[in-house]
Amino acid sequence: MGLTHSKVFDEWMGRALAEASRATVSGDVPVGAILFDALGQPIAAAHNEREREQDATAHAEVLAVRRSCAAWGSWQLPNTTLVVTLEPCAMCAGAIRAARIPRVIFGAWDPGAGAVGSTCDLLRDRATTAEVEVIPGVCEEECSRQLRVFFSRLRGQSSD
Repeated sequence: MGLTHSKVFDEWMGRALAEASRATVSGDVPVGAILFDALGQPIAAAHNEREREQDATAHAEVLAVRRSCAAWGSWQLPNTTLVVTLEPCAMCAGAIRAARIPRVIFGAWDPGAGAVGSTCDLLRDRATTAEVEVIPGVCEEECSRQLRVFFSRLRGQSSD
């Protein structure tokens, strides 16, 4: 695939940010994910639903993968791009690899649990069968701000 950062990625991330905002209704951390096909058409979108579903695996990325597999009728999602507002954790990185998603674009880094460069790099580990192209930091400030505002409100503090 080999694309570099582009205006299209900013547009896709804007859609993922809008999806992430839906998570806060149920008190979930605002993370949004959208899987796009090779033509740039969305296959499925999701946001965190751990609180709403009381399901530890209901991360935005996992839900987007599940919904995309259902839409395509296949567990493999080649020639797709996952756009997510926060660096995927180890569980989500595993789901991305299992679904054979070749490209991930993410916004904010997650220094505590991110598994795509922060704590480890499960998607680009050369010991695995195929590396995933990773494009980090797309709309990073907007993605980080959305999370800061959420956690600030959660703690009862004013936000920026």
